[in-house]
Amino acid sequence: MEYTRLGRSGLSVSRLVLGTMNFGPETSEDDSHAIMDRAHGHGINFFDTADVYGGTKGRGVTEEIIGRWFATGGGRREKTVLATKAYLPMGDWPNESRLSALHIRRACDASLKRLRTDHIDLYQLHHVDRDTPWEEIWEALGILRQQGKVLYFGSSNFAGWHLAQAQEAARSRHFLGLVSEQSFYNLMTRWIELEVLPAARHYGVGVIPWSPLYGGVLGGVLRKQREGGASRGNSARSVDVLAKRGDAVEAYEKLCADIGEDPAHVALAWLLAQDGVTGPIIGPRTVDQLDGAQRALAITLDGGTLAKLDELFPPPAPNGAKPAPEAYAW
Repeated sequence: MEYTRLGRSGLSVSRLVLGTMNFGPETSEDDSHAIMDRAHGHGINFFDTADVYGGTKGRGVTEEIIGRWFATGGGRREKTVLATKAYLPMGDWPNESRLSALHIRRACDASLKRLRTDHIDLYQLHHVDRDTPWEEIWEALGILRQQGKVLYFGSSNFAGWHLAQAQEAARSRHFLGLVSEQSFYNLMTRWIELEVLPAARHYGVGVIPWSPLYGGVLGGVLRKQREGGASRGNSARSVDVLAKRGDAVEAYEKLCADIGEDPAHVALAWLLAQDGVTGPIIGPRTVDQLDGAQRALAITLDGGTLAKLDELFPPPAPNGAKPAPEAYAW
């Protein structure tokens, strides 16, 4: 396993992040525990979850599954850099969502209880709250750190200017600020290259891409459909994407075949090659899927392959792979 620092912090994390969103709704508790054990076996120490995860099983279920795994001992908690999130509704009453000081306090305490731990290593703001001032948010987060309940803070789904807001507000309080940003980023969705990635690099914020396979579209969906599989390829998103960009996806799968690599592994390797990316979140539903994803760490994409990928999935700018404002100006 390869390790890197999380943003400008001194925290060492694996370059593949174990996503747990499937634990509960898609993957049984026993299988979830087996996946987490195997992740440690591969050297993956960075686990990501959220208070709201659980799907049809109920909000909080995923954290509870992880908590029961920690409770089995064997150094499982000590070996894990644990990341969770708060923002989305955990109930129907006022103050059971968003980023008020009240909700942050209650959400953190509830996550600690479900996770059966005394602290969270990385507490992430799951979304921007435009109605709560940063003074209130940082005061609430600062108290959590003073209490020893949280060590580091991150964001998710922030725009570049939101990162700037957060970091400048933290600077005014002499706080470390955010050390990570979790963004929707993959070959087919490259919008964050305009401003989020440059802002993150400027402020020393590590970027953690979610949905690196674009819901399975970049995981060899056409080949799997031909073989009679790819249930995720029949999702509404996949059907829509393939209708609009099926030629690019087909060419992508051919390119992967030409270099002798699985499309899912190439998509992960491409993200690992991007400047500022800490590591993509992989969300295996089985141990075999987790095992297979390790191949991405061994793939080095040469300049010619990277250029071909840019042709198939162009950067989101008429002036090529340039950040804002050059992307849309001179």
